[in-house]
Amino acid sequence: PGVWRIMISVCMTTYNGELYLDEQIKSILPQLNPDDELVICDDGSTDSTISIIESFKDMRIHLHRNHFRNHILNFEYALHKAKGDIIFLCDQDDVWLPDKVKTMLPYFDIYDLVCSNCIVTDQVLKHDNNTFFHDDPNHKTGIIKNLWHNQYLGCCMAFNRKVLSKALPFPKNLITHDTWIGLVSEIAGKPKFISKPLIYFRRHNANASCTCLKSNLSITKMISYRLTLLRGLFTNFIINR
Repeated sequence: PGVWRIMISVCMTTYNGELYLDEQIKSILPQLNPDDELVICDDGSTDSTISIIESFKDMRIHLHRNHFRNHILNFEYALHKAKGDIIFLCDQDDVWLPDKVKTMLPYFDIYDLVCSNCIVTDQVLKHDNNTFFHDDPNHKTGIIKNLWHNQYLGCCMAFNRKVLSKALPFPKNLITHDTWIGLVSEIAGKPKFISKPLIYFRRHNANASCTCLKSNLSITKMISYRLTLLRGLFTNFIINR
């Protein structure tokens, strides 16, 4: 009593995630305290996703049902609903390792955004200990570097409200929310990559994001998208400061 404690918000978006959702939620809830929250924004699922979420009957789960038909807009909505001091992002189909939260939280004494490593797996979590970051994670930060080739992986990220306040609202026509939030942290705060893998990063044919895959954007669209990011940064940090 009388001791202030950090509140955690975990933001997850779902869409027809019945295959792996139960396993993911079960890996998250044991790491949260009674006053933390798991914010789930569903984007019009037509399978058993909603019934799986409701079956947990856990007061920490806050379910919102949308019909954006857009993964980025749904994530933005989830972030608007987050009440915590530290916000963790997660996908519906990964699995958190048991020490994820307790490993990442101490870094927030110094840093504003923390991005962990992860173990890349197939659909049944089979892996050969292949990790997403193969080289020194200390070399992952930098605005120009991440504007050209993003290193920020959303499902491995957590950040404080300082970063959140500058990241919202998202720029229009955003393709990847993790790139945007990472770039915001480069300007508004102090980001940190850590080498320890803290989730199983499940790759399968129905992933909502295309992370780990080669971009199929044309050169023109790649340049246009980077200009979108730059305009968003200019608006958020110059016009709205």
